[in-house]
Amino acid sequence: MSVIGTGYLGTAHAVGMAELGHAVIGMDVDREKIAALSACEVPFFEPGLTELLRKNVEAGRLRFTASYDEVAADADIHFVCVGTPQLPGALGADLRWVESAFTELSARLTGPALVVGKSTVPVGTARRMAEVVRRHAADGARVEVTWSPEFLREGHAVEDTLRPDRLVFGVASARGERLLREVYRPVIEHHCPVVVTDYATAELIKVSANTFLAMKISFINAIAEICEAAGADVLPLAAALGHDERIGGSFLGPGLGFGGGCLPKDIRALLACASELGLGDVAAFLHQIDVINLRRRTRVVDAGREMLGGRYAGRRVCVLGAAFKPGTDDVRDSPALAVAQAVLDEGADVVVHDPVATGGAARSHPRLRYAGTLAGAAKDADLVMLLTDWTEWRGMDPAVLEPWVRERTIVDARHALSPSRWRSAGWNYRA
Repeated sequence: MSVIGTGYLGTAHAVGMAELGHAVIGMDVDREKIAALSACEVPFFEPGLTELLRKNVEAGRLRFTASYDEVAADADIHFVCVGTPQLPGALGADLRWVESAFTELSARLTGPALVVGKSTVPVGTARRMAEVVRRHAADGARVEVTWSPEFLREGHAVEDTLRPDRLVFGVASARGERLLREVYRPVIEHHCPVVVTDYATAELIKVSANTFLAMKISFINAIAEICEAAGADVLPLAAALGHDERIGGSFLGPGLGFGGGCLPKDIRALLACASELGLGDVAAFLHQIDVINLRRRTRVVDAGREMLGGRYAGRRVCVLGAAFKPGTDDVRDSPALAVAQAVLDEGADVVVHDPVATGGAARSHPRLRYAGTLAGAAKDADLVMLLTDWTEWRGMDPAVLEPWVRERTIVDARHALSPSRWRSAGWNYRA
């Protein structure tokens, strides 16, 4: 099989399929990515992925190319895993790479093949790509399109590829379903649920899942605002909600809110879909999820300003965290960097530290300063802002920072620290 697109999704999928025993060829038009992967170097941080990449390349099950011709000649099942970022200045997804991949591949297909879309796309895309394949594939070639969205969590890509909690097959025929079941046979035999549906439903399942998770985060953050105004405590409230099996405790952590390359763009893509379908009330509901989430960033900036006596100008601020969440170096739509940039824009001297994400952060936010160590970031700080809850910072002892800071003042935007411990150590603590 082939995997077209070797970004986060494509690399994880290619390695996972090889680990399941398939012969896999990964393809990308970016020759630098291909060279790095061929040398067993993963160009992003993902626990356990580099080791599995090396294992399968050395075993001969996995190789990489920049040639569509080689992919079309060597594989009969093709997974399209290219990116679908949000369109600049619009809510919808940019499908240029999906359309290019389907067009370039199908123009080279002369015999039976299955093309599986895994990219997150607006409803209707799979049907359009099936038309693209029919127009460009050779006459008589039995090329079928299916759609099987991914549900990877950054920081857990290996586990989610090899042991997913469900598989979704959007198919147009029994043949498409049969081939997908054969591809995923090792996974299905371990009792992974399979949902077989039509194209449109498969496309909507992925964005619906992400939007529901985003809704839970925005809901608890809306409740946090009510708690703050009413003098209540959102943490035991959230814990009590989580004990209700109909609700569950996951994604009920109040704080700075969500970011990354999936939840924000998927909410906006679904919002665009609802608007296009004339569902104004639904679009308004989805919009509020986004609005509440973005407001959390402003509220954290406001909290820090209040703790500094009303102004950032001329003060030094230590920002702990650049990645949008722990366990990844992904800084796309990072709430931490959005806050850091806003504080910088108000005149503060901002120094950012993150265990793995400062390289990407420096490229996306070059005006910020970065430190390779915790001590370097905290030196002479008037305010510490903990914005990404890396495991090594959860439950941190105040004594770790005390030798370096100028003032013992901290905003814990992720509820990662013990308020009583920090306050008893003499810190002005706010969450």
